[in-house]
Amino acid sequence: MKAFRLDELEAERLANDGAYLQFLRERNMSVGLYALDAGQSDPQQPHRQDEVYFVVSGRGSITVGEQTTTVARGSVVYVPAGEVHKFHHITEDLRVLVVFSPPEA
Repeated sequence: MKAFRLDELEAERLANDGAYLQFLRERNMSVGLYALDAGQSDPQQPHRQDEVYFVVSGRGSITVGEQTTTVARGSVVYVPAGEVHKFHHITEDLRVLVVFSPPEA
């Protein structure tokens, strides 16, 4: 079993000075913590993997393709591989668990 604590993952992410921390990588998936602060822009580009976002905390919006929705704690968003997507209008610091399948390259 592998178990993780969000507060420890956030501390590790901060110590590594990055917006994204991959903390689990297996044959069929990888999982990471993505952080965007209020007012920050999302620099990510489309990925070759399917993604699922689970919003742990914060508030903002996400656009996937032509569709936009607001997100907050508890939101789950699926993004198909290759789809253009961005978080935006972030009004509270976002902390998002990201599951990639297959694992992020």
